Amino acid sequence: MQSDVNPRFTYSESIYVDASPQKVWDVVTDIERTGEWSPICRACWWKEPATGPEVGAWFHGRNQAGDQVWETESQVVAAEEPVEFTWVVAGNAVRWSYTLAPEGNGSSLTESWAVQTAGFEMFAEIFGNDAEAQLEMRREAALSGIPATLKAIKGVIEDSERD
Repeated sequence: MQSDVNPRFTYSESIYVDASPQKVWDVVTDIERTGEWSPICRACWWKEPATGPEVGAWFHGRNQAGDQVWETESQVVAAEEPVEFTWVVAGNAVRWSYTLAPEGNGSSLTESWAVQTAGFEMFAEIFGNDAEAQLEMRREAALSGIPATLKAIKGVIEDSERD
């Protein structure tokens, strides 16, 4: 079967968090807190009638990189508590996920990103000849943003565990 994903536009990284998978799940699925840890996504909110992480739920995101600000709509496609929280942006343009697994006395938290075929098509339609440059900017943002996001989530959770 042919893959739907270009490996150059996928990335995944993991971090150890000194908290249970359930505690990590409770934080990463509280999308209204995303602005606390994401270097790009400044705010998220559920699209009514959704109120939480369940398959089929939609949410909005407001992103900012430099002077560029844009909003997205995403749909939850996996919500297996406390193992996996996955959503797709703009129909099926980009797939993001958090996966959790017990590790020692804490958890391994993995964040993954993958531009889908529909994402390449969407960028070509929106940006035309500039699509490749725009995709490269998003790729660079994911490569630097995922480790920064994971480190920030770890800090948020571990700091709250100490309080």
